[in-house]
Amino acid sequence: MHGKKKYTNKSSYSIQGIRPVGNSLPHGLKTILKKGGYNYSSIINNWSEIVGKEIAQVTYPKSVKTGKELRNGTLLLNVHHGDQLTVEYSKKEIVDRINSFFGYQFIKNVKLILIRGKIKKIEAFKIDKQKVNHYKEKIEKIEGLNLKKNLSNLIDAFSEKKINLKSSK
Repeated sequence: MHGKKKYTNKSSYSIQGIRPVGNSLPHGLKTILKKGGYNYSSIINNWSEIVGKEIAQVTYPKSVKTGKELRNGTLLLNVHHGDQLTVEYSKKEIVDRINSFFGYQFIKNVKLILIRGKIKKIEAFKIDKQKVNHYKEKIEKIEGLNLKKNLSNLIDAFSEKKINLKSSK
């Protein structure tokens, strides 16, 4: 019979001129802001200033779960195995510092999630004298003088940088 009218705007009338900010935001962003995503990103960005260097080195925030009022939430922390006792004793201090950072009771409790492995540090690329000599022999076989000179300078600069790194450690 009669077809229903489909309005692209949420209201039944057309709005010209200034529109509400909520209508111009993407749908995914609206849900993140309603769930307190801004507060979570603030915690991540200021984590070491909020809790201090000692705790920030062994933990990092995984997520925040709050209600619609953005109050009395739960902070989930990833903690390195072996350091959970230190963090367990400082839970109250973490909650107090986060709440004072926001100015209201945003976090009520903290839950710890253990991580079994430590983060591995990437070792610096090591180049020895045999490899340098091998590369220099290959460079000597190149016919282009400009390319030969630039590659030699690159190897010398790389070797010098590695020597400086070793001496500064």
